[in-house]
Amino acid sequence: MPAIALLFPGQGAQQVGMGAPLTLRCPTARLLFERASKVLGYDLLELCEKGPSERLNETKYSQPALLVHSLACLAELKEKQPDLMQQVVAVAGLSLGEYTAVAAAGGLDFEDAVRLVQQRGEAMQDAADQVGSGMASVIGLDTEKLAEVCQSARRPGEVLQIANLLCPGNTAISGHLGSLADAELKASEAGAMKTVRLSVAGAFHTELMGPAVTRLQQALAATPLRATSVDVYSNVDAKPHRDAEEFKNLLARQVVNPVQWEASLRAMLAAGVEMFYEIGCGRVLAGTLKRIDRKAACECFGD
Repeated sequence: MPAIALLFPGQGAQQVGMGAPLTLRCPTARLLFERASKVLGYDLLELCEKGPSERLNETKYSQPALLVHSLACLAELKEKQPDLMQQVVAVAGLSLGEYTAVAAAGGLDFEDAVRLVQQRGEAMQDAADQVGSGMASVIGLDTEKLAEVCQSARRPGEVLQIANLLCPGNTAISGHLGSLADAELKASEAGAMKTVRLSVAGAFHTELMGPAVTRLQQALAATPLRATSVDVYSNVDAKPHRDAEEFKNLLARQVVNPVQWEASLRAMLAAGVEMFYEIGCGRVLAGTLKRIDRKAACECFGD
């Protein structure tokens, strides 16, 4: 029996229509959306099914939507493969997806996870609204070269840095809009295959999210967390964790620290994980895994 790791997507994976096929065929998934709607104060499934995309893409809505959708997909997977969780030895999630991972590993009750992610989304949205900032994915430059690009493109008094280390040749940068635009041009001049501006509210995983940290710390302090049943690989240090108090610290720090996704996948492979499941919207995480190890097995389980 292979050792399995579950991977959960982050913000940007959302799309109008998510959850519609899933909740039609799986009553347990529909129930999770209904429970989440009571916590959130609006009809989450209707938003996911019908949009509009402008609203679904707002941080305060997309984050709860992705959490609930992934956990609903996991619920269906458990029904189809009831012995699966016995083989799961690790979980990880990209940015917002790390909260999903902690919940999937038993560290958070469902309603608490929904409420916490709603607060996270609102805090990050408010921090983003304070300054014009954003993120861009840079394809085809190594990390060292991209760091040089960021240094040369950073305008005086502005923030610009590497924010997501996804996989070889795919790295996200984050910062003030002026510096970000300069970096996109310089990255192309330096040999990048392409740059893609990401559909997020602001410069996540930089110091510009600092105002969100205090609010997150307060929200986490008020939320019951438990030790998880399996290892959760943290975005902050790419190491396995199970302790509830460690999660409170790491989940708060995560919004201002670069996401160590590539290192997390490599660590899970080194620890003996033989099979990965990407749970939720899209196939981005499976793609990053293949860039790290082409032989790594990964199944995508969503709508």
